[in-house]
Amino acid sequence: MASTSSIDGKTLSLLQKSSPSSIPTESEPTKLSASLYPSTSYSDADQSAIVEWTQAASNFDTSSPERLSYLNSHLSSRTTILGSKPSVADIALYTRLAPTVSQWSPDQRTGEQGYHHIVRWLDLVQNGPLFGLKLGDSEKVAIDPDDVRVKIKPIDAKAEKEKRRKQKEAAGEAGTVDGEAGEGKQGGGRKAKKAAKEVKEKVEGAAAGAAAAVGAGKKDKAPKQKQQPAAKEEKPLSPALIDLRVGHILKAERHPNADSLYVSTIAMGDSAGTDNTSEYEGQVVRTVCSGLNGLVPLEEMQGRKIVAVCNLKPVTMRGIKSCAMVLAASPKEAPGEQDNHKGPVELVDPPAGASAGERVYFEGWQGEPEGQLNPKKKVWEMIQPGFTTTEALEVGFEVGEVPQLAGEGEGRKTGLGKLKTKEGVCTVKTLKGATVR
Repeated sequence: MASTSSIDGKTLSLLQKSSPSSIPTESEPTKLSASLYPSTSYSDADQSAIVEWTQAASNFDTSSPERLSYLNSHLSSRTTILGSKPSVADIALYTRLAPTVSQWSPDQRTGEQGYHHIVRWLDLVQNGPLFGLKLGDSEKVAIDPDDVRVKIKPIDAKAEKEKRRKQKEAAGEAGTVDGEAGEGKQGGGRKAKKAAKEVKEKVEGAAAGAAAAVGAGKKDKAPKQKQQPAAKEEKPLSPALIDLRVGHILKAERHPNADSLYVSTIAMGDSAGTDNTSEYEGQVVRTVCSGLNGLVPLEEMQGRKIVAVCNLKPVTMRGIKSCAMVLAASPKEAPGEQDNHKGPVELVDPPAGASAGERVYFEGWQGEPEGQLNPKKKVWEMIQPGFTTTEALEVGFEVGEVPQLAGEGEGRKTGLGKLKTKEGVCTVKTLKGATVR
């Protein structure tokens, strides 16, 4: 558990003026964070980080390039100080840094040597609904998100893979050289090694001659048939084959070539160099096209958590490659009725506190997903009809809707499994008995 400390007066003053909720007299950082953001759960590691960063904020040297570079690097792969969760540590650092950042030149902010990630994070703290601060315009640092002097170079997935391959090869060669050096020291060097090799070859040659003499006259045996490698065992049909993860939408905009589509930039927990990913604001992301324009307001797409299907084959939609799918609920069609795409539509909400990249699964159907679903096997098409919502607005998988899995007998499951993360159950706002896809 985290040790205790207290919030400085300036941070408390800002919170008392700007927080949407009442501020308790308690100034211990972890308890204050829990009071400010009651829907967020903090692990022991989170609580320790809150205390450490709050303490660091009170002594943060805003004129030190080393300290600023460290913070900028920390935020390069995180939305908030903790990753994606809001906490009082962000507010404490904001209070400390805002006066300094307000004096920075455009080049200091987003130039080649600028602190891009600090600027992006500071703008989120003062304006983002995640923190909910009610600051007047005169109290905020003026930031123009379109004034970016030098764009951060995105991660090249192929180059990253090649770099890792070369590093492995270099490590292997170093091991070989070290091994040879060790043999030379213990055995008298290359000459001794060469002599031993010659003796070995002579012994092996004599043994081969003796074997040939003994075996003379015997019938040649037919060459052994090479054993075929065993066929890869196919996993049984299951919703666990679908790679469902929590995603964090960092940016959403209208598709330039399709009126019905949004294009979203979403962090899903991929590592650098993963196929079909790029880099945005220091995070590894995927680009996702979704037919939600006109069904979900664009402002509701910004900065929110969603559930994504991550192992469908990428599809190019009006010139933009879409590398995942956002799960959303809509009313079920009556038998024979065609989907008219008129809505209503509601995005599936992960439980509070869930982090980008966190695995999402159906209760009772845990297992490892496929790397990429084979479109020819129609796994998604067979499983998706079981995705639904309950009277309690929880998302689940109803096995009875999937003929290939429903029924009686050994290994057959019945009933509904809730869609969960380790933090809790995924939900929708109002749609009951809906289809989810």
